Amino acid sequence: MSSAYHPQTDGQTERLNQCLEAFLRCSVHSCPRQWHKWIFLAEYWYNTTFQSSLGHTPFEVLYGHPPRHFGITNIQDCIVPDLEAWQQRMKHQADAHRSERQFSVGDLVYLKLQPHIQSSVAPRSNNKLLFRFYGPFKVLQRVGAVAYKLELPPLSRIHPVIHVSQLKRHVPAPTEVTTDLSSVPTDPDHIRSPVAVLARTLVPRAGSTAARIQVQWTGLPPSLATWEDEHDIRRRFPAALA
Repeated sequence: MSSAYHPQTDGQTERLNQCLEAFLRCSVHSCPRQWHKWIFLAEYWYNTTFQSSLGHTPFEVLYGHPPRHFGITNIQDCIVPDLEAWQQRMKHQADAHRSERQFSVGDLVYLKLQPHIQSSVAPRSNNKLLFRFYGPFKVLQRVGAVAYKLELPPLSRIHPVIHVSQLKRHVPAPTEVTTDLSSVPTDPDHIRSPVAVLARTLVPRAGSTAARIQVQWTGLPPSLATWEDEHDIRRRFPAALA
């Protein structure tokens, strides 16, 4: 089973490729074009590395005895005593930034997307200052233990099955409902509307220009006038005095 943007779940082949890439990345960073000269060492390293799924190294599983590392008969003599404690410390620090997340069908979640592929889900004009999470989207189905199928927009071109590490629960904004009708304004004049246009200007917008106007509102002095989009004001207040 695989899910979008989570290649760790693509199976044994992807896991093997990931391990070999990590080994080669550390070995040939100074001479990347010579990577093919390190293939035999990468193969030897992988076959002699302990795997938790097997309980042994692949070499031991295939041949029935541990390998001799470069002529060394007792590999335990070369193990650094503090290595295990150091690895546990790294694991503890990494787990401190992780959290257990579980969602139910019908929950709303936010989806974390990369800048170069999020245009089909939520188009934006500025790619440098984009949001990290988009949504919320409804959870349609739980796929396995660590993935969920989301209800994405119809024009979305990404896989709807997302790993749980890319999701964040949607927390709705708290709303207060009052039963005291005396506090609800019934006077239509309570809603302010434009009474005068004090100034006009043109501002650049998306390769063109847009008109901006300085609006004086009902019940407010000219010193509290605000700059608004002229097209938006005409749409919202078609019968205003201004």
